[in-house]
Amino acid sequence: MEKTMDKAIITVVGKDTVGIIAKVCTYLADNGVNVLDISQTIVSGFFNMMMIVDMADAKKHFAKISMRSVHRLVYPSSARKLRFLKKCIVSKTWRKQRMINSWEVQETNEMIEKENLDVRTITLGISLLDCIDSDLDRLNQNIYNKITTVAKDLVATGEKIEKSYSIPIVNKRISVTPIALVGGSACKTPEDFATIAATMDRAAKTVGVNLIGGYSALVSKGMTKADELLIRSIPQALHSTERVCSSVNLASTKTGINMDAVRLMGEIILQTAEISKDNDSADCMKLVVFCNAPDDNPFMAGAFHGVTEADAIINVGVSGPGVVKNALEKVRGENFEVLCETIKKTAFKVTRVGQLVAQEASKMLNIPFGIVDLSLAPTPAIGDSVADILCECGLEYAGAPGTTAALAMLNDQVKKGGVMASSYVGGLSGAFIPVSEDQGMINAVEAGAISLEKLEAMTCVCSVGLDMIAIPGDTKATTISGMIADEMAIGMVNQKTTAARLIPAVGKGVGDRVEFGGLFGYAPVMPVNKYSCDDFINRTGRIPAPIHSFKN
Repeated sequence: MEKTMDKAIITVVGKDTVGIIAKVCTYLADNGVNVLDISQTIVSGFFNMMMIVDMADAKKHFAKISMRSVHRLVYPSSARKLRFLKKCIVSKTWRKQRMINSWEVQETNEMIEKENLDVRTITLGISLLDCIDSDLDRLNQNIYNKITTVAKDLVATGEKIEKSYSIPIVNKRISVTPIALVGGSACKTPEDFATIAATMDRAAKTVGVNLIGGYSALVSKGMTKADELLIRSIPQALHSTERVCSSVNLASTKTGINMDAVRLMGEIILQTAEISKDNDSADCMKLVVFCNAPDDNPFMAGAFHGVTEADAIINVGVSGPGVVKNALEKVRGENFEVLCETIKKTAFKVTRVGQLVAQEASKMLNIPFGIVDLSLAPTPAIGDSVADILCECGLEYAGAPGTTAALAMLNDQVKKGGVMASSYVGGLSGAFIPVSEDQGMINAVEAGAISLEKLEAMTCVCSVGLDMIAIPGDTKATTISGMIADEMAIGMVNQKTTAARLIPAVGKGVGDRVEFGGLFGYAPVMPVNKYSCDDFINRTGRIPAPIHSFKN
C-alpha cells in the first residue's frame, strides 16, 4: 500500500440483501480499512451505499481491495448480476490531487476536466428571524453579525473539500430569510430596505462568498406594506450592491396569482434595467420572479432561506450538462430505452458527487445537510450546454419540433437518477435553459429556431423557461407583466415551480447583443409579441387558484 494515499470514497450499488452492510464492513476491516462514515439509500429494492474510509493501514493495494471483492459479497452466486448492475465506482485522492477510478480509468477525472462536471454551489441557508428589531441600525448590525458568524468558515470549508477530493466547487453562496419578513418592523421607506441590502453585501464580502440571496418577498396572495416597500427598493438595492440577489414569489397553486404584484414587477424590472443601462441592464440578472418558489433552492438569483427551515442548513447544487451530453454521444441511434437509461445512470454519478460534498461540508461546519439540487445548469463554455443535450437526442436545434418532449424526458430521467443517489434531492432539480448562459441556446436563437413562445412551452416541463432572456429596451411594463403572468399560470396550473428572469436591454433592439461576461455570457435580444395586454394587466386583484388546488 502506497503511503501517499489517505481517504477513499466507496460506493456500492446493487439489490438490497440482508446483512450487506455488515458483510462489506467486515471485508474492509479484514483488509485493514477503517470505515469512517456510511450512508445508505434504498429505492425499489436497490441500494446505494456510500462510505468514506481511511486507507492508511490497508493490507492490500486500493485497486485489489475495491475490485470484484465487494461485488462478490453483494452477489456471491450470480456473475450475470455483477455485469448487469452498475459497478462500484471508487474515487481516490492522492497528494498530487488527481482523482482515479478503479474500473473505468480516469472516468471521474475526465468528467471534471473534459466534460465540465462541477459542484455549482454550496449554499449556506441562514435564518435571520432572530435578528428582527424595530431599530434599523440594530437590525443591520444583527444581520451582519449573524451572517459573518455562521458563515465565517464556509469558503475555507469549500476550498478544503476541493483540495481533498479534486472536485471543483464553483461558488460558495449564502441565502437568508426573505428580507421583507425581517425588515418589516424597522423599515418605513424603500431606502430603509436598501440599507439592509448594503449590509448583506458587506457581510458577503467579509466572509468571501460569491453571492447572497434572500432580498425577497413572498406575495402570492397579497402584499403587506413591508412587501411593497421592499419590492420598490429593488432597483436601488441591486444597483448599489455587487453580490445581492433578489426574488419575488408572485403566485402559487394554493393561492393563485397576485396580479397586483405581477403588474408592479413589470414596472420594477423596467426600472432595474434603466438604472443599470450603462452596463447592458445587467442588474436584471440578479432579479427573478417565481410561482411556487421552493424553500430550499440553492441557485441564484432565486435562493432564499425558507421560514420552514432550520436555523442554518447546507444545500448543494450540482451541475453536469457536459457529462450527460458526452454520455449520449456514445449511444447515438439507440432506442429511447437506452437513451433514458444513459441519462439516468449519468445523473446518478453526478448526484453522488453532490451528496459527498454536502455530507462533508455539513460535517465540517457542524450544520445540518438539507438537499442536493441536481439541476443541469449550463455555462457559456463549449460543451456545457443543455441545448446541446437536446440536439444529441436528435434535434437539429433546440426549438425544433420535439424539443418540449425531449426536455420532458431529460428532466424526468435526471430526477430518477438523482433519487437513487440521494434521499434528499430537492430544490429545482431538472434542467435550466437560460439563453445567455448556454451557447447552444444562443446558437438556436441566432438561427431563428427558438422563440419566446417556444421557451414558454418548454416551461411546462422545466422550472425556468424564460431565463436570462434579453428583450428590447422599449418593451412596455405591461408587456413584461403579461409575460410574467403567463409563466406564473403554467406553474400554478401544473403544480410546479416556474420562474422568469427577463432583461430589457435599454437602448437596444432585436438583433443586438448584450454582454454580461463570466458565467452569464451574452444574449441576443429576442423579439417580443407586439400586441397589447394593457387592459388585462391593469385589472386589479388576483387570479384565483385552480380547482385542483383544494385538497386540504
